[in-house]
Amino acid sequence: MTMLRLMATVLVAGFLSSCGNNTSNSKAEAESTAGISQSKWGETDGKVVNLYTLTNNSGTEIKISNYGGIVTSWVIPDKDGNRSSIVLGFDSLEEYLTKNPPFFGALIGRYGNRIGEGKFSIDGKKYQLTRNDGDNHLHGGAKGFDKVVWDADSIDAAKPQLTLKYISADGEEGYPGQLTVKVVYTLTDDNELKIDYSAETDKPTPVNLTSHGYFNLTGDASTHSILDHKLWIDADRYTPVGATLIPTGELASVKGTPFDFTTPNKIGERIESVPGGYDHNFVLNRKDSGIALVATLSDSISGRRLEVYTTEPGLQFYSGNFLDGTILSSAGKPINKYAALCLETQHFPDSPNKPEFGNTILRPGEKYSTSTIYKTVVENAAQ
Repeated sequence: MTMLRLMATVLVAGFLSSCGNNTSNSKAEAESTAGISQSKWGETDGKVVNLYTLTNNSGTEIKISNYGGIVTSWVIPDKDGNRSSIVLGFDSLEEYLTKNPPFFGALIGRYGNRIGEGKFSIDGKKYQLTRNDGDNHLHGGAKGFDKVVWDADSIDAAKPQLTLKYISADGEEGYPGQLTVKVVYTLTDDNELKIDYSAETDKPTPVNLTSHGYFNLTGDASTHSILDHKLWIDADRYTPVGATLIPTGELASVKGTPFDFTTPNKIGERIESVPGGYDHNFVLNRKDSGIALVATLSDSISGRRLEVYTTEPGLQFYSGNFLDGTILSSAGKPINKYAALCLETQHFPDSPNKPEFGNTILRPGEKYSTSTIYKTVVENAAQ
């Protein structure tokens, strides 16, 4: 069995109240009739962009745009019943187009994470991708899946589910083959946003799809960083990187290092020992190809906990190191370093150049299918 196996992705996402994106501090119960609605959000590339609102019977509300497949908001209550959003995002399409945020809440492809020098070979043929991260290729290139308008299938108003489709042309950002991609978002009554990815190609091509949500469980990124969040990752090994964040090829033990999250640790406890902060792939302790709990993130201030489930072999933990305050939230507040973090389920970075990391080449006649779960739980909630 190749590493391009069936995977299921459930993604929990919501926007931070400090970003001014559809949040509420009211303790009142949200009026909750499960379903989906849509509204026109603008236009770009000559196409209409819509914003879709998914609501479950618990009152959880998630907003997703067909521009970049971006999860723009996920509003849930904290332990005291105050409702706010738990991911970074903006109120308007114009802000995404002009502020050019680093992949806030977006779908990532064709290849999530980095490919060294943007080069790889398939069956002896060499390919050169767009270099958009120094000498390297990052997250699909200069105009990856995060910056295109996806087609949305007809929706059932009574069902909180959104299906997005995109056809990536042969040669787009340097990738071979026409890739047909489908992503299905489903909000469950268990406060999970389920993201199922599938893809097919007419030529061999690397594929590694993921979602790039930036989480801060306090719901207020302008006041609270993620350094006091506690993180657990079910990974005994990680992939060390060089100066440009390309893996060296080693699968190193986390034991005795700042990368050991096999027991829950505060993120800020050892981050100063990691030059530049965390931006590393963790090798998950997989027992089989089924979906499994691989990470938890918790915040004592709000009582919120995020659980991550996936069938993917890796998890990229990024601590928001490159956020430097130059991007302002919709409320006009700077988004600073460590304001939010990412937990991206994935195949390992630079796998097309490191066969020992496993196969990431999709071939004609094969179907790429993956899934990941981000689920929210509120502990010690007010009754």
